[in-house]
Amino acid sequence: MKKTVLARIAILAFAGVLLSGHLWAQTDKSKRPSPPATATGKIKDATITIDYSSPSVKGRKIWGGLEPYNKVWRAGANEATIFSTDKDIEVEGKKLPAGKYSLFMTPGEKEWTVFFNSETGQWGDTNSGDANMNPSKTVLQVNVKPKDLKDVQEKLIYTISDKEFDKGFALSWDKLKVPVSVK
Repeated sequence: MKKTVLARIAILAFAGVLLSGHLWAQTDKSKRPSPPATATGKIKDATITIDYSSPSVKGRKIWGGLEPYNKVWRAGANEATIFSTDKDIEVEGKKLPAGKYSLFMTPGEKEWTVFFNSETGQWGDTNSGDANMNPSKTVLQVNVKPKDLKDVQEKLIYTISDKEFDKGFALSWDKLKVPVSVK
């Protein structure tokens, strides 16, 4: 009887050690298949930061495949992508107040919709696979035109540019760049 109880305790302790090691590994976000990344830059006086998780193409069909057309997407992987600006800015000619927003996008073959949503901190999608965006919290919505890239961009990246001909931010992934004008 004593041996059975001790054996059960030993098994439970061993299982606990294995489980805690697995949970510890989950807290190190850099070990994820889509690790976290940050893009930061200045446009005029505003400092813009985009915090996102960066998935890879891995030979998959991205646009119209992994990421379907005409369906809201979290604009990255894992948690919802976060767009922050410390000053009021104009995005595609529309005012966006200083603040922190979840960034979502709806890919389209010829045009994309970009959403700045006031709800932040949520996982990027729901259990059903839909974007975890509450439409009533959308502060700004703009339409942009994607551009083809000459070469494949394996890992999703965001860039922020203050160059006169390219002022704004862009998402680049696979063979597509999605530029968004900011002033």
